Amino acid sequence: MNATSYSQYQYQFVTGKLASAATQEIVATLQREFGFRYRIDILPITVAALMTPKWLQRHLNIRPESDFIILPGYLEPVLTEIRSTFPAVAQKIKCGPKDIRDLPQLFGKKLRRGDDYGQHDIEILAEINHAPRLELKTLLAEANRLKSAGADIIDIGCDPNGRWSQIGEAIRALKSEGLRLSVDSFDKWEVEQACAAGAELVLSVNSSNLEGVVDWGAEVVLIPDQIGSLEGLDRNIDRLSNHGISFRIDPILEPIGCGFAASLDRYQQTRRMWPEAEILMGIGNITELTDCDSAGINVLLLGICQELQIRSVLTTQVINWANTSVAECHLARKLVYYSQRNRIPPKHIEPNLVMLRDPKLNRFSSQVLEQLAATIRDNNYRIFAQEGEIHIVSANLHLHHSDPYELMDALMKQPQVTNIDVSHAFYLGFEMAKAHTALLLNKQYEQDEALNWGLLTRPEKHHRLHRKTRSSESVPPGPTES
Repeated sequence: MNATSYSQYQYQFVTGKLASAATQEIVATLQREFGFRYRIDILPITVAALMTPKWLQRHLNIRPESDFIILPGYLEPVLTEIRSTFPAVAQKIKCGPKDIRDLPQLFGKKLRRGDDYGQHDIEILAEINHAPRLELKTLLAEANRLKSAGADIIDIGCDPNGRWSQIGEAIRALKSEGLRLSVDSFDKWEVEQACAAGAELVLSVNSSNLEGVVDWGAEVVLIPDQIGSLEGLDRNIDRLSNHGISFRIDPILEPIGCGFAASLDRYQQTRRMWPEAEILMGIGNITELTDCDSAGINVLLLGICQELQIRSVLTTQVINWANTSVAECHLARKLVYYSQRNRIPPKHIEPNLVMLRDPKLNRFSSQVLEQLAATIRDNNYRIFAQEGEIHIVSANLHLHHSDPYELMDALMKQPQVTNIDVSHAFYLGFEMAKAHTALLLNKQYEQDEALNWGLLTRPEKHHRLHRKTRSSESVPPGPTES
């Protein structure tokens, strides 16, 4: 549907009793923005998710003027069967989102990325620090973990204060796993052994260890002779080029407070001086040495790399606040590539990098919650988090408080509350704890759903308990369904 032509259409929204107030409120808001015509059919069922194709055949009245019939999102798995039940209007029938508050997505308010999203041209080198200190089994497991997170090359970091006599054996074992490898050492013997065993890249070289490079048969990372300058790069680039040795230039990114801005300028100078050269940026000097969650820093640094055509980054994930840096860089490189290629800001494109807070919040009005309390006929508890408070709603019950302990205490004092045993109390406490966290961080809370932590999200099993009086009937979903 073209976003400019919604006003041409008549929509028929189908919902159940429990979600009717929320549906009416949200659809009315969308109508004012998009100008479409609509009807809302509230079918004789409390929970819309319990509709079935056969049930709909008996109760759904397809209106001839409807251009689109929007069913609850929970019916998506049986949409084909529903369409076959109404063959004359099959193509008009669509499913909305599971949560009615996401209905704006149906009208173009979606992620801005296209079907070609996911391309990138920045290579990720993931360093394993102090590799000689690890048992071979541990080294292999860590290398494969980094590859799974998105690393293209595993960088084997050697110890500067001692020679690793087993480096060749380790490189061969890693190579047998199908891994691409680089070696990070200024020890010529270690480098020779690593390259002979299959390492394809050497970090790093300058005038101090340039001798012997010809015999390594590997690409090298060229750094300045003096940190904080570009000294020696021009001379050593000529030497490497004359010998036909591939190289990447690393002007060295310095930590904040130690010349960070000046080092960024050196990367720009390097690009101007050698417009065709491959450049590498070691971003761990910022993510590891800054008191800040790493995701945002990684996006910003990879954005700089994308604009300067820096095609490889070296990262580590040692310190706890940066322990998912490889996965973050893997997402970030796709985001910045898409952003630059399409000349758009990197906004509303990659939600998995928004971790501490959520991209958007969906809230019900207090009137909807009050109507819900008046509509519900069962004694199951629906929990919401909004306006700085946790809300608990059941039949003729609507309590709210900013402190979950106070809210639980108030709930237990209600004379009609007789259905909370130890298991149920644990369940409510767990859900209220999630709701409290969501309020603290301004995140979206959905009962029985994991909080959204972006790429760190771990799905939760649904644990909403059965009612003791009707143990064979599961508690129905809350009022957020469309």
